[in-house]
Amino acid sequence: LAQKYDPQRERELRAWIEGTTGRRIGDSFMDGLKDGVILCELINKLQPGSVQKVNEPVQNWHKLENIGNFLRAITRYGVKPHDIFEANDLFENTNHTQVQSTLIALASQAKTKGNNVGLGVKYAEKQQRRFHPEKLREGRNIIGLQMGTNKFASQQGMTAYGTRRHLYDPKLETDHPLDQATISLQMGTNKGASQAGMTAPGTKRQIFEPSLGMEHCDTMTIGLQMGSNKGASQQGMTVYGLPRQVYDPKYC
Repeated sequence: LAQKYDPQRERELRAWIEGTTGRRIGDSFMDGLKDGVILCELINKLQPGSVQKVNEPVQNWHKLENIGNFLRAITRYGVKPHDIFEANDLFENTNHTQVQSTLIALASQAKTKGNNVGLGVKYAEKQQRRFHPEKLREGRNIIGLQMGTNKFASQQGMTAYGTRRHLYDPKLETDHPLDQATISLQMGTNKGASQAGMTAPGTKRQIFEPSLGMEHCDTMTIGLQMGSNKGASQQGMTVYGLPRQVYDPKYC
């Protein structure tokens, strides 16, 4: 936190506070504010009557009371609670960075209220709008564009999220989809062809190519990888992983 303390901001705050109150802070910026007298005079200049009584810094509790009165006054002035330091942050020198941040927030609030302040930022003014109850009731009957309608267009026929839809492009001269139940090419059909006989995803299928002279086979045929050839029985086969006797008629 100490590394975040900005010496340039301290010089700007010193010039603003001394110019507003007409009092000199001293060589040490934080020590000059520790008794709370200059701080109370600062908020009284910004908003007269904020601190009714400023204690003379005779004892420590006088100083702490001045700091507490200043913190309560700037809260009423409009400084946000999360921007305000604790009294011990200044009095016990535990967090000078937060003290500096509070004073900058106070300068920003003063600039927002029209004071001539050379540091801080001017907060945006709140613009509150009020609508008649009749207008609010009318808005309940209007569906926004984000809900899938434009100029009261209907959502009739729209599919659920993630559902495949048949795409039609006039340039490709493809047929119009028959209805919402039309199955696209990615689903294994073309122009309403049936899916009868199709296997489940991942199931092995026998590939037949007429130009290679391959034989037709049905879905009940067991491939060579499964230990059978042309419907031969698997009787006597061992469990997977056990050694098997290889027989070749050329060597018998």
